[in-house]
Amino acid sequence: MATAPFDIDAYLARRLNFETVFTPRDVMLYQLGLGFGRDPMDEAELPFVYEKSLVVMPSYATILAFGQRLITTKDDLNLVKLLHGEQALELHRPIPVNGTVAGEVRITDIIDKGADKGCIIVQEIGLSLKETGEKLATLRGSGFYRGDGGRGGTSGPATVPNAIPDRPADTVLAIETRPDQALLYRLNGDYNPLHADPDFARAAGFKQPILHGLCSYGIACRAVVQAFVPGEPERVGAFDVRFSSPVYPGETIVTELWRDGDTVSYRCKVKERDVLVLNNGRAMLR
Repeated sequence: MATAPFDIDAYLARRLNFETVFTPRDVMLYQLGLGFGRDPMDEAELPFVYEKSLVVMPSYATILAFGQRLITTKDDLNLVKLLHGEQALELHRPIPVNGTVAGEVRITDIIDKGADKGCIIVQEIGLSLKETGEKLATLRGSGFYRGDGGRGGTSGPATVPNAIPDRPADTVLAIETRPDQALLYRLNGDYNPLHADPDFARAAGFKQPILHGLCSYGIACRAVVQAFVPGEPERVGAFDVRFSSPVYPGETIVTELWRDGDTVSYRCKVKERDVLVLNNGRAMLR
């Protein structure tokens, strides 16, 4: 177990610059991985999987930034106990169907929860369109390092979660996942064997490979679009959530949604186990 204090200034000074090229094929593959197009005769879903009139889900920004991390195996951190805690996304403009993005990664906070609890490291990624320099998106994700508390941190507090309204949901949508959905979604670039290899998953404490957390995140975004801005995903300007529990491929994700003006609050459970998997969700509509 790591015990040396963090060099806070060194962590906050880290930067990583990268570029990502994407095409309509990449966009369609991502949206197939969210379950769009299961019924090829559903004309409402066709624009998400067919280049003729292709539209882009705002959650695709997570793929444009995927794998760009400032924390690596070289750091004195227990990555085995790492959990994806939160994911936040702000869109500064709609995502085009193709192009090149330039990105920069930085660490914004290290929140020490105590030696017996762990720490939270918050990473921010800014994306811009390389061709024009126009800001595209800002992503913020937190990693909860359960084995690395008591080592110091920044003075900033943890984010305050979005409160779910104390009333029945305005809309409830159930979206089934496919038993092979993780095998399809991983082709977007997340090849962690936890999502494909039964032996690896069992060694990690799961009965079978689990669905990617960012796939569940994208399915929740799909529910918001379907409920409030059908066919117009570009109207989602922000999308935030806390991860609570994994989903097994083949389970049904039930999203409860509350709308207050341009703010949508949401949470997700899996129908088969009645387990909360995403919580304190917030989407902002344009």
